[in-house]
Amino acid sequence: MAACPSGVTTCAALSPPGSCFWVAVLDGNVVGIVAARGNEEDNTVELRRMSVDSNYRGKGIAKALGRKVLEFAMLNNYSSVVLGTTAVKMAAHKLYESLGFKHVGVVEHYALPGMTRSLLERMFFQVRYHRYRLQLREE
Repeated sequence: MAACPSGVTTCAALSPPGSCFWVAVLDGNVVGIVAARGNEEDNTVELRRMSVDSNYRGKGIAKALGRKVLEFAMLNNYSSVVLGTTAVKMAAHKLYESLGFKHVGVVEHYALPGMTRSLLERMFFQVRYHRYRLQLREE
């Protein structure tokens, strides 16, 4: 089972092996979450579901959560960390880049889970899916 880094956030090991979930708690309130999902096939870990309560944004919580995922990846000898986002706010993209991620591509007209790709959805939801990668070591 993968080791979870210690620190200000709480980590719970998840299934599949190589996955972990952290909860940021401040003054007894859950203020943020992030998950890491390992992929043994290509030795990557995916940063998933990062979210910080809107009342606590801009306080470094997302960066601390992102660093937990990077620490987890290094402790468990993953070669890289990847993520995908539909975020439209530039602050999210700047956060990933400040953590060392490189923008590696965009998928235009991305279909969110649950979308039917109906005519109305295609007209109103032109979602761009950005992919990022942080290479930790060469394989």
